[in-house]
Amino acid sequence: MSTEVEIGRGKRGRRAYSFDDIAIVPSRRTRDPEEVSIAWQIDAYRFELPFLAAPMDSVVSPQTAIAIGRLGGLGVLDLEGLWTRYEDPEPLLAEIAALDEATATRRLQEIYAEPIKEELIGARLKEIRDAGVTVAAALTPQRTAQYYKAVLDAGADLFVIRGTTVSAEHVSSRAEPLNLKQFIYDLDVPVIVGGCATYQAALHLMRTGAAGVLVGFGGGSAHTTQTVLGVAVPMATAVADVAAARRDYMDESGGRYVHVIADGGMSRSGDIAKAIACGADAVMIGKPLARAVEAPGRGYHWGAEAHHAELPRGTRVHVGTVGSLEQILLGPSDAPDGSLNLFGALRRAMATTGYSELKEFQRVEVTVSPQQG
Repeated sequence: MSTEVEIGRGKRGRRAYSFDDIAIVPSRRTRDPEEVSIAWQIDAYRFELPFLAAPMDSVVSPQTAIAIGRLGGLGVLDLEGLWTRYEDPEPLLAEIAALDEATATRRLQEIYAEPIKEELIGARLKEIRDAGVTVAAALTPQRTAQYYKAVLDAGADLFVIRGTTVSAEHVSSRAEPLNLKQFIYDLDVPVIVGGCATYQAALHLMRTGAAGVLVGFGGGSAHTTQTVLGVAVPMATAVADVAAARRDYMDESGGRYVHVIADGGMSRSGDIAKAIACGADAVMIGKPLARAVEAPGRGYHWGAEAHHAELPRGTRVHVGTVGSLEQILLGPSDAPDGSLNLFGALRRAMATTGYSELKEFQRVEVTVSPQQG
């Protein structure tokens, strides 16, 4: 049965669903939350919590990356952010939080015009490594070839290539594009790459040898990509499509498993549970962590798109502060809105539906429900 609908006589489109459109269905079995494992392993690295903190200056500093690592997750440092442009970004982070709406975007563009310094890449990653946690760092596809050597020299364990959209076949008449397949083959560390939002794009990225694929496009709370470019994909459908690509690639490759990481559109604990239910192995989250007392953004949240020199596709948003990193990730919660104890909630969702492991929970039944008001 076709899922396409007629938009008008000359255009048809596929119906797609966001996390708000679906709900997880209870099953005949329940279990104790204490008996549920939400541990996640990618390559040689095991994490007690199945999440990566998004490489955004409002979320991840070297200090929060260390704190997140100690709590069981993985903080990914943006190597094109303030921490590699300035010796001491703290005064600038304070200034960004104090900007008024009218001047915020222009001032962000000025602040991020400062060049990246290779020696700071090494210093920041060394700080995280010296703390004894897994080291993950992110670059955009445009800057990967220029700086990846500094990342490897600094001892990164996992390398993330993250853009608004990343393809295995970028076409450019101006410059030699990054050959992802060759690049990943030559590296000694696992690479996570994305975003992508379709079955075909994900399959191509999996064939490059990536250890993980980020699923999402223009869906984050600090993005205005849909408003500016008109491009976005509802996340429940995107994750389910990419999970299908993972299954088919496993068959094609003789059993190679590529991790699917939902990235964007998850601001509450229920969204994280739904992402796993749709087939994700883990999630990459920004906004929920930007609301931590320790977050560098001081109650504000923004991504790299917000300071693009020519076409900003993001904005600095006020998200407020709700609790410590530990409360947000592990509780206890004193709020009924899904902003605290994100992974206690995931554990309980799995227990309520009778699943004890993440890979099993990917098979849970979901239903399409009208959007809640």
